[in-house]
Amino acid sequence: MSLRTAAALREQVVSGQRDPKSIVRDSHAAADVADRTNKLNIFLARDPAVSERHAAAAATKMGDAEPGLLLGVPVAIKDNIATLDLTTSCGSRILEGYVSPWEATAVTRLREAGAVIVGKTNMDEFAMGSSTENSAYGPTRNPVAPHTVPGGSSGGSAAAVAAGIVPISYGSETGGSVRQPAAFCGVVGVKPTYGRVSRFGLVAFASSLDQIGVFGATVDDAALGLAAVAGYDQHDATSARHSVPDYRAAAGGSLKGVVIGRPKEYFPASLEPEMRARCERAFDAFRSLGAEVRDVSLPHTEYAIPVYYIIAPAEASSNLARFDGVRYGLRLQGDGLRGMYEATRSKGFGAEVTRRIMLGTYVLSAGYYDAYYRKAMQVRSCIAADFRAVFEGGVHLLFTPTTPSPAFAFGAKADPYEMYLSDIYTVTANLAGVPAMSQPIGRMGGLPVGGQLIAPHFGEREMFAAAYALERALGEEAHR
Repeated sequence: MSLRTAAALREQVVSGQRDPKSIVRDSHAAADVADRTNKLNIFLARDPAVSERHAAAAATKMGDAEPGLLLGVPVAIKDNIATLDLTTSCGSRILEGYVSPWEATAVTRLREAGAVIVGKTNMDEFAMGSSTENSAYGPTRNPVAPHTVPGGSSGGSAAAVAAGIVPISYGSETGGSVRQPAAFCGVVGVKPTYGRVSRFGLVAFASSLDQIGVFGATVDDAALGLAAVAGYDQHDATSARHSVPDYRAAAGGSLKGVVIGRPKEYFPASLEPEMRARCERAFDAFRSLGAEVRDVSLPHTEYAIPVYYIIAPAEASSNLARFDGVRYGLRLQGDGLRGMYEATRSKGFGAEVTRRIMLGTYVLSAGYYDAYYRKAMQVRSCIAADFRAVFEGGVHLLFTPTTPSPAFAFGAKADPYEMYLSDIYTVTANLAGVPAMSQPIGRMGGLPVGGQLIAPHFGEREMFAAAYALERALGEEAHR
């Protein structure tokens, strides 16, 4: 199944060549092999019986005049996106065994499109991490090189695609948690414009940054996956009333007249020569396709990491206050109500989540709010203005490395600050709310590396046009 795209699988179902149940069985069999052979630890919840029931429901739509966009296609969902028939633990002990009473809008749309969810994927606890080492249920391993991390926080979703278990999976992005693992695992990862995909049913980490994103084995898989879930949702106050274009119609288009910016801040002298070479090869491909490459500047980029690690923990400290042992999840007894709170949250949250809650509470506290949080929000506006100025100045898209380096070994970044720097090229797009995606552009030392396209707000179609063209131009070189 790993050699078949989502579009090919759907066509087989629509034409009657394959039954959705057989495809889902193949997907679960591949997941079993991944666990048994390489101990990849990709899924936190998986129920073949539930999947087959949904596959049977999808099979009843095979004769419809307009079959669903993902009819019979198996997909995987990050474990912080609410589902009705599988647990939603967010990779945390504090929500162990929790089953949501409602499902995310994205999940509802996937079911309506005929997709079949095969399981919930492993993740850094409450999406706080860049390696999936922070999961309370053990780390996920990178299918490309099991001694390395798959990235995070959506490492399980990236690994599910890289291992050939599903052609499409879904994760969440707060500061790069789809694009970075996509780069590490050699797959495509898309973060849409803030508001393009409903956040209803996505367990909140930092509400002004969080988004649902999509992984695909190919650019076309990612385009199909985004189309299936994008669009306005009345249940999400931040959902945008923008029409959703046909992303797949962008395939095969010319790049003649397209201006692609090369931000100097993303290509410092310290960038590894091999990474620079892979990016320059991509720029050469863009030029050969008729695009113009122009040097540009995003001057506030250097402040992105400190700004992000003030704003995101501040919002997390507020959002995670609801996990107190009163209404749902873990409850441990203590000395009175306060003791119960302390016991539950102390045992329920892991070290990284605790660190960020404490940091966020500090920067929001009396006497420090203006010095830290307010100042960070002001600089965030400057970062967004940098992107706006570049795009209004005649540049259509930006292209950068997705990460400074390929996947690292387990335990290699024990210092939290070193781990935070893994997101140095991705957090800016979240802070500005613009769409961005990562796709394979080669390998370094046998490990995949990704190139990042960034577009103006709601410029996903133009972003996909460039991604399709680059994928076609690089061919097999994108994976070696």
